[in-house]
Amino acid sequence: MKLAVIWSSPNTDGLTASAKEKLINGAKKAGAEVTEIHLNRKSIAHCAACGNGWGTCRSSGECVIKDGFQEVYKTLQEADGIVIVTAVYWHDMTEQIKAFTDRLRRCETGHNGFLSGKPVFLAACAGGTGKGAIECLHNMEEMVCHMGMAVRDRVPVVRFNKEYMLPALETAGEQFAKRGLDWK
Repeated sequence: MKLAVIWSSPNTDGLTASAKEKLINGAKKAGAEVTEIHLNRKSIAHCAACGNGWGTCRSSGECVIKDGFQEVYKTLQEADGIVIVTAVYWHDMTEQIKAFTDRLRRCETGHNGFLSGKPVFLAACAGGTGKGAIECLHNMEEMVCHMGMAVRDRVPVVRFNKEYMLPALETAGEQFAKRGLDWK
């Protein structure tokens, strides 16, 4: 199985990075080929809402902005499954994931549908009180379901549950890689 693991956090050694590593380790245990995409290291602009809000993304499935978006989108198309791991800010995904997915959603729902039916694993990692993790997961699920992707699991990771949740994520990554295609 080819997995694309998209993650976003400016902190490369924090809770989000740890969750991402556990998921990747588990997927690799199951023999998955993993491509890791750290969106904080990509140059991806926000949607320009060209053409009265529906430009070439609707007519041809391509974004007019030329940046790191195209490379990441191609990686997702080539993957058998997708894992999205985000830090939680204000009960939502990071700005980097939102910028990417806003453009992705326009290309996918307006024209392409390349990701429809792909299995997806979602993880939201919240520091502080951890209250925003569940709302973030809800927003993530709404976004990927809007594009027709098939959510297989959604996991909140907070500082209060990290001692048992991080080891569980390794098992979850392994199971997602083993069973991802069977779940279609």
